[in-house]
Amino acid sequence: MFSFFNLFSRSHPVFSFRMHDGGRDAAGFKGGAGDCVVRSIAIAANLPYLQVYEDLREANARYANERDNKLSRHLTRKGSSPRNGNHRNVFHDYILSHGFEWVPTMKVGAGCQVHLRPTELPTDTLIVKVSKHLTAVIDGVIYDTHNPSRGGNRCVYGYYIKKKSNLHDHT
Repeated sequence: MFSFFNLFSRSHPVFSFRMHDGGRDAAGFKGGAGDCVVRSIAIAANLPYLQVYEDLREANARYANERDNKLSRHLTRKGSSPRNGNHRNVFHDYILSHGFEWVPTMKVGAGCQVHLRPTELPTDTLIVKVSKHLTAVIDGVIYDTHNPSRGGNRCVYGYYIKKKSNLHDHT
């Protein structure tokens, strides 16, 4: 039987999901926090949560002290704690410094081209940027404190992919 609703409710392949706090609890942090940046970097880069937290706290403080703009005033007002969130200006270079490269998937005015689905992203080590959130995706599995995929319908703005080291490159 044809249903108008079924026309728009196509199911999509979805990532497997594993609950993972990036080492937050083991580092002694309790309660809720807007720390998806710290968690996703710790998971994907295989770094201790506390190391990433402290590195980003210092980067936030430097950014706030070196600039006079809306973001630096916000960081000064809210404090440089990564628990209060992080801006792309602060975490982008940090992620790149850990062997990742940025792959944008969204163009202005083009609409959503890539979704948080295994058929639309590479099977590798990724830190995926979706609206107001970063999540780690490793070998086809989302590692996060919640599943942000929205059933495979969440739009991906871009992702950081772990660069492959070439062990045979002798240049």
